[in-house]
Order: sequence, then structure tokens, then C-alpha cells
Amino acid sequence: MEENKKGLYETGAVLENYILAAVEEEGGEISAEQSLDELADLLRTAGGEEAGRVIQKRESPHPKTYLGSGKVEEVKAMLESRGASGLITDDELTPAQLRNLSEALGSKVIDRTLLILDIFSQRASTKEGQTQVELAQLNYRLTRLAGLGTELSRQGGSVGGGNHSRGAGETKLELDRRYIRQRIDVLKRQLKDLESQREVARSRRLKNQIPVIALVGYTNAGKSTWFNRLTDSAVLEEDKLFATLETTTRKATLPSGREVLFTDTVGFIHKLPHHLVDAFRATLEEVRYADVLLHVVDASDEKASMEIKVTMEAMEALGAGDRPVLRLMNKQDCLKEMRRVTIFPQEGYTQLKVSAFREEDRLQVLEALDRILEEQEVEYEVCIPYPQGRLVSLLRQNGKVLGEEYREEGTYLRVRTQEQYRSMVKEYLLP
Repeated sequence: MEENKKGLYETGAVLENYILAAVEEEGGEISAEQSLDELADLLRTAGGEEAGRVIQKRESPHPKTYLGSGKVEEVKAMLESRGASGLITDDELTPAQLRNLSEALGSKVIDRTLLILDIFSQRASTKEGQTQVELAQLNYRLTRLAGLGTELSRQGGSVGGGNHSRGAGETKLELDRRYIRQRIDVLKRQLKDLESQREVARSRRLKNQIPVIALVGYTNAGKSTWFNRLTDSAVLEEDKLFATLETTTRKATLPSGREVLFTDTVGFIHKLPHHLVDAFRATLEEVRYADVLLHVVDASDEKASMEIKVTMEAMEALGAGDRPVLRLMNKQDCLKEMRRVTIFPQEGYTQLKVSAFREEDRLQVLEALDRILEEQEVEYEVCIPYPQGRLVSLLRQNGKVLGEEYREEGTYLRVRTQEQYRSMVKEYLLP
């Protein structure tokens, strides 16, 4: 199992290759070719290789076979001539489409959702991550058991080949609905317990009143790289999709001396399966409690505008649409034309053109976060009795002291802090 998780490129096993297929509808956010480029990246991440691609322009996917009959025959010929292992479609298939297309081709058929689930099952390393992935797998399979018989079992198996033991497991696809529903109930209870543990940690952070900055963005935009640069950490950095599946939080200090918590989150993707969104909702909802969203964008990707839209729509859906945003137009070192790092407003957000590998850019990001947090602060005066010295320390650690005097009645401070700190010393406020 551990060897398989390292990826087939490292084991020397023979890679499976697949034909990729997409239906191009009018008015799509990106072209079918661009979407298949992303699907090919997903396939490589899963441990497979592209053997060719087919695009059909239609008003909508064929209700029975996804592709029209002529394209199905074209794919069948490509499978034979190129010795491909099967077909991967760029959209989620209905059970009928999955069955009919597989029968027509006489080959394995995988859809985009199952491919992403396969990647998640390979990469989940914590108990919570593995539980979330298994829940998503079972929900996906539950909707495909009715009327599918053993056909779904034939669709099973990991993309890269090998006998992976992942999540619900490819050998368990023929489980009846009753067993699957019982297992789903068990997994939901386990996630509820894990969510309670996270709630305790979250309450502790709120009690300590340390600002939280959540790194969000499209998968492989560079979030984990920035997380490491900003916190001096060493979380996994890979040029692969979904390198990060579990939320990681680390403390750091901004140039002003203000302590903050940075949280690295799972990336989003075009056509992200709703099964995964539902399963990972508890983890993703960490962004709701963030004080600032650090939105990392791969500026070198021609799909950047779509990726921004996907991420911000996800933030809205998770209830974090009203959070202040610092957008990092990342990977400027990958652009042909290098430009100076500048700040300019876009859609009401502060934006920086940066590279994670330039020290001056790292400092600019930290300074920009300082400014954003400072804008959320209020200025006020207090006189805190000497026995309440802990409150003086609290204000010093979490705000900016503009004036200080030792008076007969206590310590006088003129400070700038976030509103919650003022509420903690409201009985000592001066008019």
C-alpha cells in the first residue's frame, strides 16, 4: 500500500493509458481542449497517461452514451489501434451512460468524478482525510448501484493499475445499498466526532484572539509553497494536482509583531464533484472563521480568470464571501514578460503580482496582510487597573500601542486593536 501511494512512476510498473473524451457545449467557461488539458493533468497525477483525445461539439451530452454513435465508433477504433486501457470522460456520467458506453466500447470507462476520487484516495493520509474520501466514494457508488448489477464492478480499479487498497475499495463495488448506507452512517458519525475535535481547537483559537489567514485557491496554484514561505514550514509541495488534502495550521509573526495563524486548505477545481464538496465541507468550512483570505492564483495559467471564478464561488457557497481578500497573482517567474510587483485594486480586492521564490515578494505579502488587519482595527484609550496586568499584555501582544502612561489608577494605553480586543476591556474604556 505504501509503495503504491508513492506513485507508479517510482515503482517501475507499466502505466495504463487512456483516451480522453469531452463534449463541447456552447457558452462554456473554457474550451473543451483546455478542459481536457486539465483532465490529462489529473490522469498523470493518478498515475496514468493520455493515449489520445476526442472532442465532440453538441448542444448537450448524448443521454444514453455521452458521445454520439459516430464518435463512439471513433473511440473504439482508437482504443484498439493505440492499445489503450479505456476511456475517461470529462464529465460525470449517469449510470445508464456509464453502462451503455462501456458495453459499446467493450472497455473500461471512467468519468472525471471517479478519476478525482481515485486521486483523493491515493493522497489522503490522515484518518479524517481517508474517512472523507471513503464517504465520497460510497455516495458516488450508491447512486450507481440501482440497475447496474455487476457492471459497476467492471468499472472499478485504479487508473494507474495495481492492486490499490483505497477507501471503500475496488473489490467492494458490488456491496448492496443497505450495507453502503450503514457504512455511510458510520462514516458520518466519525466525521461528526472529528468535527467536534476541530471545534474545540477553533474555540481555543478564538479565545486566544489570534487572527486567522486562510490560503485558498485552485489546485496547484502554489498555496502550499506560499504556506511554507510564510510560516517557515515544510508541508508537502508538489507540481501535481491536489497535493494538499488536509488542513494544516501554523503560527507566524507579521512585520508589525502581530501573531497570526496561517491555514493551508484543499484546492478547488473546475467541475469539482459534489460528492467531494459534501464530504469535505466540514474541513472546507474552516475558511468561514478566517479573518483574511489569501487567494493564490497561478498567473501563468491561461485559465486563471476561470480559476478565480471557481474559487470565489466556492467561498460564497461556504459562507466566506464577505471576508477581506488578498489575491496573489503567483508564479510571475513563469511568465515570459517579467513585471515589477505592484498593488492595484481589482473587484474590491488587494492584488499582488508575486513569485513565492522572491524574498522581496514574501515581505510584501506579509506587509500587505498587516495593512489589511490594521484596517479592521479601531483606536481607543483605556486605563487598566494594575491587578489586571494580563489585559495590558494582551493589548500589547495583539495591537499597536500608540501611547502609554503609568497613572495612579492604573496603566493608561492608547492602542489600535481589532474590535474583539476592545470588547474585552470595555469596562476600562476612557471617553
